[in-house]
Amino acid sequence: MSKRAVLEVIALDAEDAIAAQAGGADRLELVTDMAADGLTPAVSTVAAVRGAVDISLRVMLRLSDGFGAGDVARVGRAARELRDAGAEEFVLGFLDTTGELDLAAVETVAAELDGCRWTFHRAIDHAADRNALRKQLADLPGLDTYLTAGSAVGVDEGLPVLLAEAARAGEPGYEQQLLVGGGLRLDHVPELRAAGIDAFHIGGAARPGGWAAPVSADAVGEWRRALDLG
Repeated sequence: MSKRAVLEVIALDAEDAIAAQAGGADRLELVTDMAADGLTPAVSTVAAVRGAVDISLRVMLRLSDGFGAGDVARVGRAARELRDAGAEEFVLGFLDTTGELDLAAVETVAAELDGCRWTFHRAIDHAADRNALRKQLADLPGLDTYLTAGSAVGVDEGLPVLLAEAARAGEPGYEQQLLVGGGLRLDHVPELRAAGIDAFHIGGAARPGGWAAPVSADAVGEWRRALDLG
């Protein structure tokens, strides 16, 4: 049997975090403003969540909608403030206007993390060349995960890419864990697990009442059981 799969749940606040942990989540992605696909949360929110649950927590470093870095110095300051509030893991990823990796921005922010573990998020699904992006990032300190649907429009379209990348695990640029999210459904899980993928990310699927409603421990539990069945 393959090892227990990681289940990461998007949380907006401590209430979400408590429900996600109760349902069996292994890790949280903490964001604010899902209308903009998730931005950097307030320091006070990070501190509240850190005080409410003991599971891993990755905090978004993204100040505005889209994949541009914007004011990189501001992003770096946010990272320092969040670390001071107890954040130890992060989520980030920046592209330029042509879809190329903004390596300078990523390197600058990663330097502020000082070795903290971090995820390169779904900007990879909007990149002009996924393979080139991975190779450029291959040796960046702390990068241990790619959050991806395999496609900008979601897992349904991206499944072939996800399976191909899973088959390359361990190659240069492909050592990081694949964390699958973005239009992910329970019926995708068996094929992904069979390919050796062992990390899954849910947002709306954890909220049957929509984004205005909190995370449901029962919904998270359904995913936990499905992943444990493999």
